[in-house]
Amino acid sequence: MKIKRIYFMVPNADVARMIVNELLLARVDEHHMHILAKEGTDMHELPEATLMQKSDFVPAVQRGLALGGGIGTLAGLVAVAVAPGAAVIAGGVLLASSLTGAGVGAWLSGMIGLSVDNTRHTQFEAAIERGEILMMIDVPISRVEEIDELVKSHHPEAALEGTDPCIPAFP
Repeated sequence: MKIKRIYFMVPNADVARMIVNELLLARVDEHHMHILAKEGTDMHELPEATLMQKSDFVPAVQRGLALGGGIGTLAGLVAVAVAPGAAVIAGGVLLASSLTGAGVGAWLSGMIGLSVDNTRHTQFEAAIERGEILMMIDVPISRVEEIDELVKSHHPEAALEGTDPCIPAFP
């Protein structure tokens, strides 16, 4: 099942609480709601965004996996070309170097990504600093319009800020 993340900006925590309660009644699990607010905002009973949603971890891991795998493959090709007799074990060398490069690249990039704010949220930073709240709701693609209409019909002050095409399987 494909999942989309819907972004809403709401003016305050009270509106966010009402929306969360309405989404719970609409059978959206609390684990699929993530709230990002200015530090010091009373988040009582609101599902706060985790480090995975706040940081750039997932995109960084994806980039590191691709880059590390590519570099590992190149290193394996060099090792096969340079080492005498390596042609006999070329497949194993290429596989091992590619997997090692991908693993190291993903790990290092992930560690860096944890320390960097989520680049998707930069467009919301000014509003969050003014005290508004960013709501991220993960729903199946088939329910995006339904949830959008539910929120907009009950809370015209909630501004739809778009959707992500597809969220990662492990956000």
